[in-house]
Amino acid sequence: MPRKKILQEDRDYTFRSYFELAEDPDEILAEFDYTLIREELSLPKTTIHLEGLAALKQKTKKILRFISLSNETARRETLVSPFLLEVVCYCECQLRIEYPLKVNNWLKGNLDYFLRSTNSLLVIEAQNDDLTRGFTQLAVELIALSHVEEQNVFYGAVTMGDVWRFGKLDPIQNVIVQDINLFKIPDDLESLASVLVGILEGVEGEKF
Repeated sequence: MPRKKILQEDRDYTFRSYFELAEDPDEILAEFDYTLIREELSLPKTTIHLEGLAALKQKTKKILRFISLSNETARRETLVSPFLLEVVCYCECQLRIEYPLKVNNWLKGNLDYFLRSTNSLLVIEAQNDDLTRGFTQLAVELIALSHVEEQNVFYGAVTMGDVWRFGKLDPIQNVIVQDINLFKIPDDLESLASVLVGILEGVEGEKF
């Protein structure tokens, strides 16, 4: 039985369009000849000591007592941006915000946060607190990145600010792995920072 076509040849799609599609993530990614796998990822972790994380964790705990995370702006300004700026200081890496990227009419739009060091890392914010659809958008953006960046593996994360989920793309095998585990802020802040820095440093993770 032939696979159902979702994307229309004569239509343009931005990255955010994929968040709005009703089809399941595996069906959408199949349009790009990618297979989606859900399993536990063994993520890269840095071996260096990251100073200041304990203080950042305590500050975050205090801030969350007084701020409602009821919209994307609140989550971005309170949790996502401050945390990523801390990571930038550790890595001394480039950070692009709302970075424009166009591969073709099906792969175009702005990347929320694009970090580049030894390896690149993509971070996007999930709209409407929807990690599932947010991951679909993340996966499509990783596919777009694989067309313009030369890496053996591509990592990305989708976040609601206080919750993070990672994904990994293998451009050779055309496989995207969605991590079944979640990182929660502030409790997992140190572990999350270690992973982000490890990815950017090019630390080896587990093979597919």
